[in-house]
Amino acid sequence: MTALPDRLVLLGTKGGPAIRRGGPNPTASLLILDGRACVVDCGLGVTRALVEAGLDLKDLDLIFVTHLHSDHVLELGGLLHTAWTSGLKTPVTVFGPPGIQALWDGFRASLAFDIGLRVADEGRPDLRDLVTVREFGEGLIEAPGLSVSALRVNHPPVTDCFALRFDGAAWSVAFSADTARFPPLAEFARGAGILVHDAMLERGVDRLVARTGNGARLKAHIMASHTEAADAARIAAQAGVGRLVLHHLVPADDPRIHAADWLAAVRPHFDGPVLIGHDGMELLPEGQPA
Repeated sequence: MTALPDRLVLLGTKGGPAIRRGGPNPTASLLILDGRACVVDCGLGVTRALVEAGLDLKDLDLIFVTHLHSDHVLELGGLLHTAWTSGLKTPVTVFGPPGIQALWDGFRASLAFDIGLRVADEGRPDLRDLVTVREFGEGLIEAPGLSVSALRVNHPPVTDCFALRFDGAAWSVAFSADTARFPPLAEFARGAGILVHDAMLERGVDRLVARTGNGARLKAHIMASHTEAADAARIAAQAGVGRLVLHHLVPADDPRIHAADWLAAVRPHFDGPVLIGHDGMELLPEGQPA
């Protein structure tokens, strides 16, 4: 396996499953920590984005899924299968909430013909033997060689949705996952170098639901399940994090909303460095040259 320098790459930064021409991909990130490659969530586009970020798919190592909404898991099976057809021969562990095993089993069943054929015809190792799935709840996650912890957050109606914190030798990175404003996140992310937080601008939600459909019901879900950018900034300030990265943006592709609008919401509440996430954004541990 190639030695990998620590970095965080945002692979997909939009909230929700819809994709639009010229817009960003749904949620996925790559965190390389102490030489281990950790994929966090697997929305559509994650496989191509990992390749564009410079990860050899044969080096796929650990995958963490925050919850089972489709914009976080739709390409999990596709990523694993594509890595396998790209030459993966080493084990991959998938960590996710209850239900992740059933999701993987369903994908394997749907591709049983292809997997069996490629094992017999192309001499590949059996994909079913390479992938191990571990379901987790709140608390420490047993990821060998890494310090990873999970906090159940407030993302109704999903019960099993978890923020994740990764603590390495050089830095700590916390991901809020999808969540309504959730004050316990401040303690969970305390002192982290980076907090990657769900962010919404309410004034863009009406235009978003008008494009997507479902009207009042969809808006009610969005408003109950996600965090206003100002509240994400308040959490970051209370946690004393080094940098705040706005992620899972709602809306992410509204031409009338710009970086200045996000910053205007955040600045009264957090005076540290703030980045508005975009696909391909790369961050290094503080103090390392970009």
